[in-house]
Formats: sequence, structure tokens, C-alpha cells
Amino acid sequence: MDPGTAALASAIGLRVKQERQSRRWTLDQLAEVAGVSRRMLINVEQGAANPSVGTLLRISDALGVGLPALVEPPKPKRIKVTRHGEGAALWAGRHGGRGVLVAGTEPPDVVELWDWTLQPGDRYTSEAHVAGTKELLQVQEGTITVEVADESFTMNAGDALTFPGDSAHAYANAGPRPARFSLAVLEPGVGSVTRPEATDA
Repeated sequence: MDPGTAALASAIGLRVKQERQSRRWTLDQLAEVAGVSRRMLINVEQGAANPSVGTLLRISDALGVGLPALVEPPKPKRIKVTRHGEGAALWAGRHGGRGVLVAGTEPPDVVELWDWTLQPGDRYTSEAHVAGTKELLQVQEGTITVEVADESFTMNAGDALTFPGDSAHAYANAGPRPARFSLAVLEPGVGSVTRPEATDA
């Protein structure tokens, strides 16, 4: 991992561990609720892993805090400014694309704002998010293909799309030029699922 990625992984790991311990959950309890392996959770908490966005979403949903909370200080301010270049780069494409989480709100209705760049040949595939998730996308530059369930949409600069994020979906750049798009994700009711009982372990 490069220094920036390592620093982000370390910060996420510390936050996950703090949230887990504040609930008096064992690693096994969080792993079970999140649907991730205990080994992956240990690696995340130690900052030794660069987990996928899907894995981070499962962990943040299980903790009931939302994805933005894992990349921000534990006590968010009422107004938070993210300067250019300060967003959390949570995805890197094989050809140089990036998915950067630039802003987010607190639970229960979490809204995430992303800045995505897809280089030619880049593709990001997402599993379905929790029920009720909505995504809004607008292409700023270039052309991308958005796949939602069994439908495919070609989106050019200026085009926008609203779709259910609780279906499997993907973003791809099959063209010859880089593409950039803004993405807003609404994940309602974060933290409302049943949690395990606390233990002293």
C-alpha cells in the first residue's frame, strides 16, 4: 500500500475497533452480523487490509454508523468542509480510476457523496446495498456505461440517472477517454437492524 492508502486503512481500522469495543462486541459477533470473515475483520482493524467498498459497507451497516463515519473522526462537526484532495479514496481501478468519498451524513439516513474517475478499461462492480438504497449519478466528463440488474445505460457528459442501489450494479468506461461522474448514495435506516447482545469477552 502507498502511504496515503496505508494511513486511510489505519484510520478505518482504528475507527472500526473503537465502534466495536464501544458496543462490547467480540470480533466474532461483528463478523457474523457484518457477514465478513473474522480474519478479514482482524486485518481491517489492524490496518493491514485494503478492503473493498462492499466490505466496508457491510461493516459500517453492522455497526450502524454508515460508511462516511468510518473515514471521519469519531465526533463529526455540525458543518464539515472537505477541501480538494482531502476525500477518502476507497477504490482504485486497474487502469488508474478512483472512487473518492468526499462527504457524508450521519445515521440513520446516510447520504454519501462520491467523486468517481474511470480511466478507459476501468470497471467497478457493486453488490446490492441494503434494501431501500437509492443512487443518483451525473456524468461530468466522458461516457460511462451503468448496469443495474439486467439493464444497461450509456451515459454521456451532462446525463443523469437515478436507480435502486439495492440491486447489483456496475459502472464501466469502455471508451477511449477518461470519464468522471458524481454519485450520491442514500442509505436509509442505517443502524436499525437487530444487533447481537453485548458480552464482556
